[in-house]
Amino acid sequence: MVSPDIIRQLTQAEAKAALSVLKDAAKLEPAVAELLADDGPLKSFLVSALSLSPFLSETAARSPALLTTAIHEPLEPRLRQIVSRARDCWRPNDGQIPSENEVMTALRVAKRELSFLVALADLGRIFTARDTTFWLSALADAATAAAIDHLLLAGHESGKLRLPDPSNPSERSGLIVLGMGKLGGRELNYSSDIDIVVFFDPEAGTLPDPMDGSETYGRMMRRLIRILQERTADGYVFRTDLRLRPDPGSTPLAVSLDAALVYYEARGQNWERAAYIKARPVAGDIAAGENFMRLLTPFVFRKYLDYAAIADIHSIKRQIHAHKGHGAIAVKGHDVKLGRGGIREIEFFAQTQQLIAGGRMPPIRVRETEAALRALAEARWISHEIADEMTECYWFLRDIEHRIQMVRDEQSHHLPDTEAELKRIAFMLGFRDTKSFSARLEEVLRTVEKRYSRLFEQEAKLSGTNGNLVFTGQQDDPETLETLSSLGFERPADISRVIRTWHNGRYRATQSVEARERLTELMPALLKAFGESKRADEALLRFDSFLKGLPAGIQLFSLVANNPPLLALIVTIMSSAPRLADIVASKPHVFDGMLDPGLIVELPTREHLSHRLTTFLTGARAYEELLDRLRIFAAEQRFLIGIRLLTATITGEQAARAFTHLADLLIEAALDAVMREIEAGHGPYPGGRVAVMGMGKLGSFELTAGSDVDLILLYDYDGSAAESSGPKPLDAVRYFTRITQRLIAALSAPMAEGVIFEVDLRLRPSGNKGPVATRITSFQKYQHEDAWTWEHMALTRARLVCGDESLVTEAKDIICDVLATADDPDKITRDVAEMRALIEKEKPPRDVWDMKLIRGGLIDIEFIAQYLRLIAPAKGEVVNTYGLSTADALKILGARFLQPDQLETCLAALRLYTELSQIIRLCVDGPFDAKDAPAGLVELLCRAGDCPDLKTLEGEMKRLSSAVRDTFKAVVRK
Repeated sequence: MVSPDIIRQLTQAEAKAALSVLKDAAKLEPAVAELLADDGPLKSFLVSALSLSPFLSETAARSPALLTTAIHEPLEPRLRQIVSRARDCWRPNDGQIPSENEVMTALRVAKRELSFLVALADLGRIFTARDTTFWLSALADAATAAAIDHLLLAGHESGKLRLPDPSNPSERSGLIVLGMGKLGGRELNYSSDIDIVVFFDPEAGTLPDPMDGSETYGRMMRRLIRILQERTADGYVFRTDLRLRPDPGSTPLAVSLDAALVYYEARGQNWERAAYIKARPVAGDIAAGENFMRLLTPFVFRKYLDYAAIADIHSIKRQIHAHKGHGAIAVKGHDVKLGRGGIREIEFFAQTQQLIAGGRMPPIRVRETEAALRALAEARWISHEIADEMTECYWFLRDIEHRIQMVRDEQSHHLPDTEAELKRIAFMLGFRDTKSFSARLEEVLRTVEKRYSRLFEQEAKLSGTNGNLVFTGQQDDPETLETLSSLGFERPADISRVIRTWHNGRYRATQSVEARERLTELMPALLKAFGESKRADEALLRFDSFLKGLPAGIQLFSLVANNPPLLALIVTIMSSAPRLADIVASKPHVFDGMLDPGLIVELPTREHLSHRLTTFLTGARAYEELLDRLRIFAAEQRFLIGIRLLTATITGEQAARAFTHLADLLIEAALDAVMREIEAGHGPYPGGRVAVMGMGKLGSFELTAGSDVDLILLYDYDGSAAESSGPKPLDAVRYFTRITQRLIAALSAPMAEGVIFEVDLRLRPSGNKGPVATRITSFQKYQHEDAWTWEHMALTRARLVCGDESLVTEAKDIICDVLATADDPDKITRDVAEMRALIEKEKPPRDVWDMKLIRGGLIDIEFIAQYLRLIAPAKGEVVNTYGLSTADALKILGARFLQPDQLETCLAALRLYTELSQIIRLCVDGPFDAKDAPAGLVELLCRAGDCPDLKTLEGEMKRLSSAVRDTFKAVVRK
């Protein structure tokens, strides 16, 4: 029996409308007519209840028989009957299995009836909030279990499943449905959705093909959602959410047990541990579900006191505040669930302490919030006074939450913004007015907030003095977004999402708990360093690509945490050098060399590189293994030379020489390997000698990070020998051609570790029309009798890289002899001028940054040096520029043929072009675009050019190129 005036009607108009509904019902239901004839407290209560809740009024109008049930039938037996009917609605009737629509209808009718009766019992104070949550949860359990049984049986009937016992579909099925959150704790609110996660055991024998589990059960879960939450003419049962499963963005709706256990062991986070405190098997194979929960116990409740969980849980609460827009405590519009002092703070207050101590105190491992508070008090983790206080606050707030939702059956937790609607809630709670209700609510909210905030007073900050940096949970932490913005990131939400990916363990580098802990410790310094770089967002995204490719992260994170210069180096790469960043991302092993303490101290001399290469190749047994090791070494050392250039440890000229030394050594090692392979298969060639000549930038020690190599393979042999002496003999042409082809493949064929570099043979005698390998006598004859002027120009940069010492000496002598011949200087002048004009016509420069092709650019300077070298003999000058760089050759030749200011101009321009082109080729693929260049790269170029900004640097380039072009015109006169 309800007490008089337990609730009050809202307005006369609403009371009149409610009475009208009851009168209409009375025409069909004698019990209602009898009630209306008596002006007792029950009539007054029903009028008030229907006036306060449009939802209850509409339900009564639609199903007046429910009023009779409420008036006359014993409440709890009727509720048990409703729950039982819902649980059994899947069962066959007279051998006929109910259709999906019949199951849906039965569940919706049960939900409508139970919701109506429970709401009236709650408003009439026959039920407490504890009773309400219990019965709503009982129906959710029954509905979910019935839907699962129906789907399993349907799968069995269709042949997609093999159930051990079709009369009890869930038993031993291996399909586990866990209720999470309030469903797991039997604490559902009046219009709650339900959170479930679904796992399956592929080895349970239910699946004809265990490999089909994710697909089969995934389809089943989509049907489950339809059964429970689709709105029909009969309403809906429960909105259903499966997003608490492992990594919901990338996993199917049903996850295999093994995959789940691996995920939680390797990547599970504290917020997931908190969620599993309340987890409970509610449907499917209950025994398997309970066993799964036992297996998860070490994940949820750690063996040792786990204070690290406090910061994580608190960060989730801050994220909720941000996501829901909650600020200070207020009454109107306040969110009683997620707002300050709300239900969630009480739940977190209990769950956090359960996480901290649950590993060592099994009695506090309970699901229900009230039971958890009581258990914490019994364990003396909190006082009984605090437990009682928080429990009282909890159920008061749950009462408010229920009434907010009873108004229109909406899943809202916000108190109304208007006085009139706030009065509705106050009256439903039995308060006389909004003032007294507001005073009590504010008291409760402040009590909860005080207790909750004290729990987190000792929280260790996840950042230094820069603000919060927290990346747990699934939503952004507001204070973290503010910190990211203040650090220099333009898109803090995007950056936060990327970093949460790291903490979710989706990359191999962050899958271990230890790696994520190191990363968390490193995060403040890491983000501060990236934030200080220009275009910080782009730089961090490149670092994200790098992390994605790392096989493991703990060593790197530990080293960087204790080595600030290494962190600065990483930031420099990511902010300045997209090409290097891409290399690091695709070949993380190149980063290993950065951990070498001698990286910056030791200059990459030929001796240094040779020693490293010899050591690295030791132990390589098979030919293919050696080639792979050459590729690994090439990538690592090019990267490390680039790092030295990037940090200004070496100049552009030193980098060019280092890249060339590296190429020499790699070519020599490849040639040695090729010769061993050839001789193993075809035997040595009598009197056979081989040498490799480098042309172009390789010959003049001017390679860049992205250069290919121009080669000519020279050979000689005993003319009296007809073929090689091995088991598969070859004649001379095929033998040395095979060596050349194998050498090209050794250097440029794509393998698991990529290529060493591309090889160009077009500078050999007769170019592409000639044989790929050239006999030394043919080379000598061609150069003296048939070579064009441009080929002699190319010869000025020729240098023997490796090979038989006697052949190397012989080839060197031929080069020097050819270049010492006094040819017609007028013809040379015409040829050089015409060649430059042709290049200018056919390959015009893109812009001022096309330093090779611009007027007064690198080609002009190289042509000046080559031209002077070719005319020197005719001018009576004896010079030797073999093996010299363009700059060194210019210094010798310019002293004889150029004015001092002309020489200085050419050398100054060459130095600038070398510095800039080395950096550009290192940092970006393709041409340099000043408009889209990374800010860090622009800064590097300005530093290399000793200019304050790019505009000034471009002005300097134009000044020098103009002066070089004037020198070219003055020197190379037609």
